Amino acid sequence: MALPLLNYTPTSQNQRVDGYEVSSEEKPKIYTTDNLLSATGLDDLIWAAYRQIFSEHQILKSNRQTFLESQLRNGQITVRDFVRGLVISDPFRRRNFEPNSNYRFVEICVQRVLGRDVYSEREKIAWSIVVATKGIQGFIDELLDSEEYLNNFGYNTVPYQRRRILPQRMQGETPFNLKTPRYGDYHRSQLGFPQIIWQNQVRRFIPQEKKMYAGNPAIFLDMARGLSSAKGNPTPKVSAMNIDIAASVPRR
Repeated sequence: MALPLLNYTPTSQNQRVDGYEVSSEEKPKIYTTDNLLSATGLDDLIWAAYRQIFSEHQILKSNRQTFLESQLRNGQITVRDFVRGLVISDPFRRRNFEPNSNYRFVEICVQRVLGRDVYSEREKIAWSIVVATKGIQGFIDELLDSEEYLNNFGYNTVPYQRRRILPQRMQGETPFNLKTPRYGDYHRSQLGFPQIIWQNQVRRFIPQEKKMYAGNPAIFLDMARGLSSAKGNPTPKVSAMNIDIAASVPRR
């Protein structure tokens, strides 16, 4: 039996407060099938969905889901179903789930799908339990079926980052869809990663076959060297000039 979602307390983030900003180019543009005003409007909506879910760093031709695009164009699925298909697709899994922990993956999905940052570490833990028990499919289903998603985006609107003006100007925060989940191996090697920093004393490991055994002459080498260099009582020097030859000859 799957575990119920752990309770967490929402915090007063900007998206939970009504805004009074004047419309500008920084305000997110809403893409929805409710008011497609041009023939290319659906193309722009599909592009916006890729940009929101994959981020601009991961928009590649190989990541396109042409079958989902065809279903959306023919009215067989809603925008919400199209978003679901993108998040559970193999490219999204390989580029966002496999190189990250469950906590980081939860943070990415909450930012991309719900359009806000996670409230706290407790929310990360709560959704990470869902990922571990229900898998990616179950986790994404719960996000898209949540009351928060349906109230803000419904079935026909592409998710977007809500109320992002204040964090950008005051904290310099990068929009969610511009954050790279993780550098690739090539770029990390250019930056000098991985960097290993030893916090404690390094201990050398000596294999069993390289350890000294009893009777090994190398054990006594230092002792032999110590004996040869040890200084005992000096031997007195004998000189012919110091010998009294007359005293050594017996007298008659």
